[in-house]
Amino acid sequence: MTTTTVLPAHDGLRAALSDSLTMIGRSIRLTRRDVETLVMSIALPLALMALFVYVFGGAIRTGGEYVDYVVPGIILLCAGFGAASTATAVAADMTGGMVDRLRSLPIRSSAVLTGHVVASVARNAVSTAVVIAAAVAMGFRPDAGPVEWLLTAALLLFYVFALSWLAAFLGVLAGSVESANALTFAMVFLPYLSSAFVPTSSMPAVLRAVAEDQPITPVIETARGLLTGTPIGSSAVLAVLWCAGLLLVSVNAASWAFRRRTAS
Repeated sequence: MTTTTVLPAHDGLRAALSDSLTMIGRSIRLTRRDVETLVMSIALPLALMALFVYVFGGAIRTGGEYVDYVVPGIILLCAGFGAASTATAVAADMTGGMVDRLRSLPIRSSAVLTGHVVASVARNAVSTAVVIAAAVAMGFRPDAGPVEWLLTAALLLFYVFALSWLAAFLGVLAGSVESANALTFAMVFLPYLSSAFVPTSSMPAVLRAVAEDQPITPVIETARGLLTGTPIGSSAVLAVLWCAGLLLVSVNAASWAFRRRTAS
C-alpha cells in the first residue's frame, strides 16, 4: 500500500508578507549602521532651517512669523534627502550582487524594494520628528488640534511613501550608486522651486507658474494650512491627487524596471 503525502499549498500572500518583513528588517538594520547618512538626513535640514529662520527670515515677509511658514517646506525637503539615500541604497543592492544572491534563497528578490521603501518611511518619520522638535525650539507655534496633526501626518506619510517608491525606481534604473545620486537631484532641488521658502506671489511670472503647478507646492500648502490655519483651498485635493498619481506610476515603474534588470 502506497501512502501519498499531500503538502500544504503555498500561500502566496503569506510568503510575500514574510519576504517583505525580512527585507524590511534588513533595510532598517542597514539604516542604523549607516550613521553618516542618518546624521546627514537630519543635520542638513536642521542646518537649512536655522539658516532660513535666523539669516534670511528677517528679510522675508510672509504675513506672519517666518518660522511658522518655513517648517512645512523644511519637512518636505527632509523627505527629499531621505528618498535620495533610498535610491543609492537600492542601486548598491542592484550593482553589488545582493539581488543575485537572493535568487538562490527561498525569498522573493523583489521584496528588497519594499524593504528599502519602508525603511525610508521610518527614517523620514524620525527625521521629521527631530525637525519639528527643533522648530518648536526656534519658535514654531502651530495652532493645530489632534485632528489636524493626524491629517498632516497622513499626508506626509502618503507623500514620503510615494517619493520613496520613485526613489526605488531611480535606484533600479541607475547603473551605479553615483548615477543614482545624480538621478535624485530633482527630488532634492524641487522644493526650492515651490512655496516652501517664499510665497509664490513674490516670484517672476514664469517661475511662479512652475512653482504653483508642480506637486510639492500643494502638499506644502495643505500641511501649512493644517498646522497654522492658513487657507488651503484646492491644495488638499491636488496634493492627494499628485501623491496618488506619483505612487501609482512609481510602483509600476519600479516593478517593471526590477523585472527587466533581473530577467537574465
